Amino acid sequence: MKQLNSRSPVPLYRQLADRLLAGIRSGEYRSGQRIPSEPELARVFGIGRPTVRQATDLLVRRRRLERRRGSGTFVVDPPEQVDLFSLAGTLASFQRGGLDLSTRLLDRVRRVRVAADAENPFAGREAYRVVRASRVDGEPVLLEEIHLDPVLFDGLERVSLAGRSLSALVEEQFHLRPESADQNFRIHAPDARRAKRLGLAGDAVVLLVKRFLHFPNARSAIFAELYCRTDRFVFSQTLSGADPIGHPHGDDPHG
Repeated sequence: MKQLNSRSPVPLYRQLADRLLAGIRSGEYRSGQRIPSEPELARVFGIGRPTVRQATDLLVRRRRLERRRGSGTFVVDPPEQVDLFSLAGTLASFQRGGLDLSTRLLDRVRRVRVAADAENPFAGREAYRVVRASRVDGEPVLLEEIHLDPVLFDGLERVSLAGRSLSALVEEQFHLRPESADQNFRIHAPDARRAKRLGLAGDAVVLLVKRFLHFPNARSAIFAELYCRTDRFVFSQTLSGADPIGHPHGDDPHG
C-alpha cells in the first residue's frame, strides 16, 4: 500500500479509512474477514495507533467494520440502501432495492386546518392530511406526515390509499406529476407519540426530511415530513451530473 500523505489537507485518519474502504470494495478484505490489527496498520502506514483507531471508528460508525472483543476488527456486509429522493416515491424506491415495504394509514384522510408552522406552506389554511407508517419485515422504518393542496387534490378522501403508492395515485387519479422538489433534512429527536409509532425508546434520534413538491402552476402543492429510522437502512441519493450539490442523504416523502 502507498503511504499516507502528511501534507494533504485530508486528515490522516480519513485517508486511512478511505484506503481500508477501498480494500473492502475491491475484495481485498472480504465480508467476515479480519483486517490487520491496529499496531500492524500503524506500523505499515507510519502513523500512531490513535490515528488508526479514529479511522476504524469511522468505518464502524458507517457499519462497514465491527469490533469483536478479543478477536479483532472484521468486515461486515454493507447496510441495505434505499434511494428515497426519487420522485417515483417511497414505495417504488424500496421495491427497486428488492425490499418488501408494507404501509398503512394511521388515521383517515381528511381536510384539516394546519397549525402555525413556519416551514409548512399550508400553515393557517386547510389541507388534506395523510399519516402513514411503513415497515420492512415487520419493523417500523418510516413515519410520513403529508399535507396536500385541497383544491388540486379535491376528493382525495374518497380514494382508497390502502397499500397504494401515493405518487402513483396522484398520477393516475389526478393526472399530475411533480416537476421538481425542494428538501431539507436534519437530525431530530421525535416526541413520544412519533417515537412510539417508530418503535423507538429513550433518547433515540431519526433523520427528519421536509420536502416540498412542486407541480405545474402549483408550487409546494404537497408538503411532507418524513421521520426515518437509520439504524437499519442507509437513506441515500444517487447524484447525476445535473443534480445540485449538497444533498447527499435523505428520503422521499410521497411514496
